[in-house]
Amino acid sequence: MVTHYCGVTPCINRFSTLFTWNSNFRHLVNQGHAQNALILFRQMKQSGITPNNSTFPFVLKACAKLSHLRNSQIIHAHVLKSCFQSNIFVQTATVDMYVKCGRLEDAHNVFVEMPVRDIASWNAMLLGFAQSGFLDRLSCLLRHMRLSGIRPDAVTVLLLIDSILRVKSLTSLGAVYSFGIRIGVHMDVSVANTLIAAYSKCGNLCSAETLFDEINSGLRSVVSWNSMIAAYANFEKHVKAVNCYKGMLDGGFSPDISTILNLLSSCMQPKALFHGLLVHSHGVKLGCDSDVCVVNTLICMYSKCGDVHSARFLFNGMSDKTCVSWTVMISAYAEKGYMSEAMTLFNAMEAAGEKPDLVTVLALISGCGQTGALELGKWIDNYSINNGLKDNVVVCNALIDMYAKCGGFNDAKELFYTMANRTVVSWTTMITACALNGDVKDALELFFMMLEMGMKPNHITFLAVLQACAHGGLVERGLECFNMMTQKYGINPGIDHYSCMVDLLGRKGHLREALEIIKSMPFEPDSGIWSALLSACKLHGKMEMGKYVSEQLFELEPQVAVPYVEMANIYASAEMWEGVAAIRRNMKYLQVRKSPGQSIIQVNGKPTIFTVEDRDHPETLYIYDMLDGLTSRSKKGLLAYSEEIFECEWE
Repeated sequence: MVTHYCGVTPCINRFSTLFTWNSNFRHLVNQGHAQNALILFRQMKQSGITPNNSTFPFVLKACAKLSHLRNSQIIHAHVLKSCFQSNIFVQTATVDMYVKCGRLEDAHNVFVEMPVRDIASWNAMLLGFAQSGFLDRLSCLLRHMRLSGIRPDAVTVLLLIDSILRVKSLTSLGAVYSFGIRIGVHMDVSVANTLIAAYSKCGNLCSAETLFDEINSGLRSVVSWNSMIAAYANFEKHVKAVNCYKGMLDGGFSPDISTILNLLSSCMQPKALFHGLLVHSHGVKLGCDSDVCVVNTLICMYSKCGDVHSARFLFNGMSDKTCVSWTVMISAYAEKGYMSEAMTLFNAMEAAGEKPDLVTVLALISGCGQTGALELGKWIDNYSINNGLKDNVVVCNALIDMYAKCGGFNDAKELFYTMANRTVVSWTTMITACALNGDVKDALELFFMMLEMGMKPNHITFLAVLQACAHGGLVERGLECFNMMTQKYGINPGIDHYSCMVDLLGRKGHLREALEIIKSMPFEPDSGIWSALLSACKLHGKMEMGKYVSEQLFELEPQVAVPYVEMANIYASAEMWEGVAAIRRNMKYLQVRKSPGQSIIQVNGKPTIFTVEDRDHPETLYIYDMLDGLTSRSKKGLLAYSEEIFECEWE
């Protein structure tokens, strides 16, 4: 009887029939039809045809693709019953299958029972340890591999790089690179491309550039150029990314969708809008503008560059909007504080039958925190509960942050203490909330409670604690926590940590110590840290140091008005009017303008901005009428209170 399957007609001859079955297995697995390959294997067994050593690797690969444990165990049982259980190719495929199913111990049991192992076998087992994050076992296995006389290859190095990216250790990555040089695979183009991406993700752009330059121009591929452009995108180096793209075109390479996506990712900042427009036009020429991923990235790019109107124009023109499309556009409005537009789009998303996901809700929560929209934030909280999203710790962390920023500090505390599972981020968010709301005592209690529970603080946790100490003027406690961060936890302080220490010391009048900290930093001070010291000089009337600090700020940011105003106030408090006049003359000469103060409030769910002496608001007459009335009532109330005090004292 002739059997038809997938358009292939097996022959009646036994040898050719087995060959045809195996060809069908290969075709189905390679084309991504793993389930059909298993169905075909069952049909093969029912036909009485015995699998051979070419059959099992394909069937085992199908199980690996499905990651279905029960099917994998059934096929492994068939292998054990056959005469091919000791075949190196069959056993290697079995190891890989159990690794893909997440059964690392089963994979290792098969591996140790193998009488003969080749490089593919070792790499299959190394992959399992690498993907599971068992770096100690990975290192041990690699050492045994070398002792067994098996020479690692490029695939081995790629596995090692992948394992290191999970911990982002620059030192370990350098060791793997050295290892690759020793075994002679460092200039394999796949290894070089992966190393470029790895170095950029570990924060070392210079090494990524060096590796790219060392690749022979004749060996560079589109992936090489894309890896380098992606590295520049990670560091927001849009000019270098575009120049790299020009070099790619000059080299005769044809860009693909990944190229355009990486270029757009490098332009996610206001100053990169022009380059983003150029990349957009190239995407249109290449025909990439119809790809939904490209359009989503374009919407994100325009919104990050401040051009929300162009982002919305692209969004409106999409015929097939995904959840990502809706979320990116909602996020664009939320980041700008346009919560009314964000919620309108959110409702339209649900009406269109597209279910908002975790990222959509997080974007709205973040927007509420920025604009102080407490009532809307509470509505989103209820929405999260009704849609089963509040079980996610990330949502709870975002809600705590939102409540703290919107004045709902008690709601933030209640949510934190009712959380079943708290991560380091949860504790850090709550400590930050306490610091933000001036509850220094609770902030420190939470920090030490966190330590007692065995939680390991990170650099953001210590930043929150130092901010709390600065707000509370707790110099000794701040120094204790700063030393704990560096000595006990081995965390290198960043510019923000130093800025907190300068602010803390400055507020308590220890200006010399604050200046010494700035001078001892391993990097150049920025305007933020000098501004903190200048504020302290103003607070304590330190004229000479104020002059020195303001000069540093004038050099760093000559067009920023704040240091000029602060220094003028220092002169004014000392009644040195000539100094005030000199500062004003200098500001006028340099055309430095002070931006007027602004306030933002929610009116009927919409953010309304008020500027000092602003007369452009459509309700200006009513607003100032109300202000005059409030001022008059305040004066009357103050007068009545004064009279009452006077009468009490007279009595």
